[in-house]
Amino acid sequence: MLQRSFNSPPPFPALNEQLKSLIFLKEWNLNHLKQINSVLITCGLSHHSSYISKLLRLCLLLPSFPSSYASSLFNQIKRPTIHTWNVMFKGFSITSHPHKSINFYMQMRQDGIFPNKHTFPLLLRAFSKAKNENPVILLAQIFKFGYISDQFVQNSLVYTLASSAYVDLARQVFDEITNKDVLSYTALIDGYARNGLPVKALELFVEMRQAEVKVDEVAVVAALSPAGTLKFVWFGRCLHGFYVEAGRVSSDVYIGSALVDMYAKCGFCDDALKVFEDMPYKNLISWSAMIAGFVHCNRLREALCVFQEMLAGRVVPNQVTLTSVLSASTRLGALEQGRWVARYIKAHKIEINAALGTALIDMYAKCGCIDEALLVFEKLPEKGVYVWTAMINGLATHGDAEKSLAFFLEMLSNGLRPNEVTFVGILGACSHGGLVDEGWRLFSLMDQVYRVKPNIDHYGCMVDLLGRAGYLEEACRLIQDMPMEPTPSIWGALFGSCMIHKAYDLGEWIGRHLIDIQPYHSGRYTLLANLYSTCKNWEGVAQVRKMMREMGVEKIRGCSWIELNGEVHEFIAFDGSHAKSEYIYSVLDNLFGQIQHITIFPDADSLVLENS
Repeated sequence: MLQRSFNSPPPFPALNEQLKSLIFLKEWNLNHLKQINSVLITCGLSHHSSYISKLLRLCLLLPSFPSSYASSLFNQIKRPTIHTWNVMFKGFSITSHPHKSINFYMQMRQDGIFPNKHTFPLLLRAFSKAKNENPVILLAQIFKFGYISDQFVQNSLVYTLASSAYVDLARQVFDEITNKDVLSYTALIDGYARNGLPVKALELFVEMRQAEVKVDEVAVVAALSPAGTLKFVWFGRCLHGFYVEAGRVSSDVYIGSALVDMYAKCGFCDDALKVFEDMPYKNLISWSAMIAGFVHCNRLREALCVFQEMLAGRVVPNQVTLTSVLSASTRLGALEQGRWVARYIKAHKIEINAALGTALIDMYAKCGCIDEALLVFEKLPEKGVYVWTAMINGLATHGDAEKSLAFFLEMLSNGLRPNEVTFVGILGACSHGGLVDEGWRLFSLMDQVYRVKPNIDHYGCMVDLLGRAGYLEEACRLIQDMPMEPTPSIWGALFGSCMIHKAYDLGEWIGRHLIDIQPYHSGRYTLLANLYSTCKNWEGVAQVRKMMREMGVEKIRGCSWIELNGEVHEFIAFDGSHAKSEYIYSVLDNLFGQIQHITIFPDADSLVLENS
């Protein structure tokens, strides 16, 4: 009697039809697959590779690949083929489980199964989606089985290496590709962009055009990102005009979202808004791009309005969206809006990743709730350098220099290396705490120990530190020794210290120097006029006013926000656009009348230019 092979056609065609029908169902889930598997077990077909392989392929169509259940199905097959192994590798690539991928691969090799040309791209895809994993370990296997010359494998290798920060190695593999196609170029362009090398990304795009490789929409999307990073709006417009077909923006949500992101990063928020509004279909990516764009352009109220529209359209925000909304709330001082986001995160069980955790800490700290910031910090399971930096900066902002330093030292003890932003925070803490020696020590260690070259912000912190402590000559010397040209903010920091320590001669020189380098900035004239009024030098005040008139400089009206009952109200000096402005000004007039009878401004003359 002939015995049926495990890989022979299934004896029950009805089951085959049932499996096929699942694909066409509008709603089906893992339970449907489990029910069919139960029937297979009942019929004694649980080891039949044909049925189990089909169940595994159906697992790939689920919204989330059930790796544990798929593994149990896989183990039912007596002799899985390379095609079945590849199904598992594909599943792991969806769930980003590189350890499972490599463990399964080792098991496959122990069983004597050889990989084919589809195996390594699937393994590489899993590594590209994982963090802190080294894809180089697959290189030896790729060489061993002779697939290093396969272009499909080469392209996957370039993308994975570049995504994992092995950009130089990715370039070497790229250079070895004989017939580079658009996928080869796009993989490396995207890798350069991800690793902070936007110039190289655009150079490679130009190189691709010179090689007469046909550009597709994916390549355009990859090039738009570095164009935005560099604020090369002209480059972005060329991509928009030459490579995006008429009407394609409105039909392709990914191209539209990339254009929104590019225009916003270049500061052309109205262009970004036009692209966004022209998109008939908007998904989470496009909504998030527009919200982030408004935040980038400092149009914070509009960012929150777009977020409300998004929620009204029943689009569920993700961590990226909520991070942008928290940033807008922080800069507006909208504590209740920020707390609403925190409640939303908790209610919807959204995982707090590093970016979202950092945004929450920053929001609470800058809105005056340092204890709540500490609570978020303590609850985060994984604390990277950005999370620590946010907490250090938050404590520094609240004037708690000692605790900020303690957190900095604890971060170092955990093996984390501080970055540029960390040092801005810790030097700021030293400045607020008057810790001159500690500030100098940390400043000198930046480059020597941590390989962080001081930038203009760090020098600004040091000038502020020395100036606040009364070391004005040392601050001047530091400015002279700076390797870069001092910015107005550097001189402004020293000017503030001159006012504190009544060094009016030096302050006058700085004030006039600021006017020389920014002759159309009204704030520079205000600083000098206030110095003169503090010294009772009314002739100097009059001279500053005359200079402003001659230069045609007008004082920019002040703007402020206040949050009340979850709503942010904007006020501009002498503006009557607020719905209750008439009532508000009448109350203010009444208060000002009462204040005039109280000696509350002993140095009220210093307000002479502010109120003129």
